[in-house]
Amino acid sequence: MFQIGLDEAGTIIAEGRLDAAQAPHAQEFLDAIEQECILDLGKLEYISSAGLGVLLRTHKRLMGSGGGLKLVNVNSHISDIFMYSGFDKLFEIEPAG
Repeated sequence: MFQIGLDEAGTIIAEGRLDAAQAPHAQEFLDAIEQECILDLGKLEYISSAGLGVLLRTHKRLMGSGGGLKLVNVNSHISDIFMYSGFDKLFEIEPAG
């Protein structure tokens, strides 16, 4: 199960498992974002290479207009995936408190 949406403050909340089956849904949602934004991954349990691709495409597109994605509440498991893939050097990442 995967869900993505906006909270009342305009932060994007992703929860569940962002895998190849859910990547098109996530990409469609993120394609509607037109400015720098915060993506809260506090409830994300798993991200596959397809999910990483969604985040990378969105980040690159937003950087083209002077923005980007800031990832917050990143748990240690997801943080490890970013580190192993080198994505920790591409994104501003704030670990879970």
